[in-house]
Amino acid sequence: MTRTDVREEAEDPGPGGYAAARLRLLTEGARSGPSRRAALADLTDEWLAGLFTGAAGGLAGVSLVAVGGYGRGELSPRSDLDLLLLHDGSDAKAVAELADRLWYPVWDLGLALDHSVRTPAEARGTAGEDLKVQLGLLDARHLAGDLGLTTGLRTAVLADWRNQAPRRLPELQQLCAERAERQGELQYLLEPDLKEARGGLRDATALRAVAASWLADAPREGLADARRRLLDVRDALHLATGRATDRLALQDQDQVAAGLGLLDADTLLRQVYEAARVISYAGDVTWREVGRVLRSRAVRPRLRALAGERGDFLRRAVAGDRRTPGGKQPAERSPLAEGVVEQDGEVVLARAARPERDPVLPLRAAAAAAQAGLPLSLHAVRRMAAAVRPLPTPWPAEAREQLVTLLGSGRPTVEVWEALEAEGLITRLLPDWERVRCRPQRNAVHLWTVDRHLVETAVRASAFTRRVGRPDLLLVAALLHDIGKGWPGDHSVAGEIIAKDVAARIGFDRADVAVLATLVRHHLLLVETATRRDLDDPATVRSVAEAVGTQGTLELLHALTEADALATGPAAWSSWRGSLVADLVRRVSAVLAGDAPEEPEPAAPTAEQERLALEAVATGGPVLALRAQTGPPAEESAGDFEPLGVELLIAVPDQPGVLPAVAGVLAVHRLTVRAAELRAMDLPAGVEGSVLLLDWRVAAEYGSLPQAARLRADLVRALDGSLDVAGRLAERDAAYPRRRGVVAPPPRVTVHPAASRLATVIEVRAQDAPGLLFRIGRALEDARVRVRSAHVSTLGANAVDAFYVTDPTGTPLPGEEADAVARRLEGALRG
Repeated sequence: MTRTDVREEAEDPGPGGYAAARLRLLTEGARSGPSRRAALADLTDEWLAGLFTGAAGGLAGVSLVAVGGYGRGELSPRSDLDLLLLHDGSDAKAVAELADRLWYPVWDLGLALDHSVRTPAEARGTAGEDLKVQLGLLDARHLAGDLGLTTGLRTAVLADWRNQAPRRLPELQQLCAERAERQGELQYLLEPDLKEARGGLRDATALRAVAASWLADAPREGLADARRRLLDVRDALHLATGRATDRLALQDQDQVAAGLGLLDADTLLRQVYEAARVISYAGDVTWREVGRVLRSRAVRPRLRALAGERGDFLRRAVAGDRRTPGGKQPAERSPLAEGVVEQDGEVVLARAARPERDPVLPLRAAAAAAQAGLPLSLHAVRRMAAAVRPLPTPWPAEAREQLVTLLGSGRPTVEVWEALEAEGLITRLLPDWERVRCRPQRNAVHLWTVDRHLVETAVRASAFTRRVGRPDLLLVAALLHDIGKGWPGDHSVAGEIIAKDVAARIGFDRADVAVLATLVRHHLLLVETATRRDLDDPATVRSVAEAVGTQGTLELLHALTEADALATGPAAWSSWRGSLVADLVRRVSAVLAGDAPEEPEPAAPTAEQERLALEAVATGGPVLALRAQTGPPAEESAGDFEPLGVELLIAVPDQPGVLPAVAGVLAVHRLTVRAAELRAMDLPAGVEGSVLLLDWRVAAEYGSLPQAARLRADLVRALDGSLDVAGRLAERDAAYPRRRGVVAPPPRVTVHPAASRLATVIEVRAQDAPGLLFRIGRALEDARVRVRSAHVSTLGANAVDAFYVTDPTGTPLPGEEADAVARRLEGALRG
């Protein structure tokens, strides 16, 4: 149907001519989408202009204006007609009669009509009181009558909007937030409202209004296409139901999908979710920018008022005080990680960052942002997406650690993950993610799409990292446990295969790959067995024990089960289910305890360790060596454990305070301890004395490592008491205000009395932080226990440390004394 055809069929100004042309246009299968909406708007424009011309006669000072969606030309088959009859106020009675002659033909056709009759002053006054009216007028479009009257109103409304933007934009943001609270998020709903839900057409219109204010603008890439897709779905929904509805009900989805030529309802929902995700992310970025601009504008008058303090400021600057007038610190780029800084409330790339040379940078930036509870800058994400090279296979250890840190950061992980996904970085890091991205789950129990559920499970699992010995495996299993839902068949079986491939690709060793595969394969085993089987039947418990294999895997599976259920929705977990699963875990643990392996013999010292120990005895002080890890070629070490940082070997004569002294010196020098072992070393026959050997893996927070000689000098001072480590760390903490970031779960200290015959094992699980190991060591020293050996590991943002302690005579601690030490240590870490 051509535009000429439409005009010929609509020449009759009455409802009949327009109705016939309109029906023909809507039933023509060859035209749909933007072209049909534009044609419908053109047809309606011509009909209404004809009505106006015939009804107005010679009446001057009046015009007919389309506003809102009709003003934008977005007419769906059952859309309202938003019309304003604008007049100069010279003949109110004639205008009222004209309105009747315009509105009644529209009503006679059964079309919904949102109408008003106002002078320009009245329109502006109403807009000033009602934000929704003002938004509609921003899209005002002249249809007929006095063009100058329409143009004048449009110019004035836009000027009002820009002048009032600092006041009206926060009001608009609040309106959007309230609507999202009522309607939910379009990208996750099984029966979404295409217009009102967050990420829907209303939000897209709000972004247009922000752009019209000239105060900020939305990211443009993909936004117009996302809006078009939602409008196309609404068109098909109107035609399928014959109603003016925006809610995509379950019973209509197959018909709507067919109308759009899509495979099925799942394909339809996925397209809707993808569009909503683009609009939601654009909204997040835009409102952050609005807030930043408004804060900046609010500061300027205060700075001008404080200009008289400039002389005092200069005097303070000479004295080394960097505060601005008014006592505030100047805006700075605060370092967060290598190549990553905080600026103005966002995480951005450092000036020296080179994404094209640093393939780990996206994960490092994301982990730093999530840990700090800050958003990733749009510019930073786009720069990384455009320039960063693919990670090698297997990933370097730093990339794996940064992924684990990101996943373990709690609620801030979601926003950071969405920023990476918006620019395609997630599917480049994890290609298998594409199959679960925006995939709907047609189960009323599930609140989220598959991909969001996986991220949500990691968020929930981050609260359980103190319950497991390998929080890194827990977090990665949480991210992958439903990854098989993008494939046909049992998603647990498919997921096991995918998990093996992903885990090996991101650099886990063979044993860890096997554990992750087991967790994914059996992530439903505990809850299904506990709720569907007789736990008093020995065969039930034995089958679970055989599937799980080890106590460590059981511990991980228990935490994963609860995290998965909590991330599903309120109906998926309860105290009853939790008690049943806990009962099953206790029974399985008892079975597995009978096959526990014996404690391994300590490894013999290497030649270098023995050399350092002998030198320490001879000098009576600490001896250390820093050694970079070269390792075998990548193709020979694929899948093997790859420690982070460089190796730090320290031999020191056995004496009190070694552990806190070494840990404190490393913290003062901003060295992160990734893994550590401390043990007493047997000296060769004939050599008197006792030596402690520390074999640690360390990495610099920023920049390069300090010289070994400087570390040794500070260690000597720490051991003899001339270096106040605690004071240095407290002074540094006070100089850097705490960022509002992720709220970590509290530390947990437990005693394992049966883990060793020679010592009492005290295990600490806590959030990794500068000086953590120093605080632990000092607390153990204060408790007057001897650390026989220590095994420290940092897994993402989590520290899992085991200390083998004895009393001063070298015997294990009695039960009550061990519990008292554990409680004292936990109190010191919480304080």
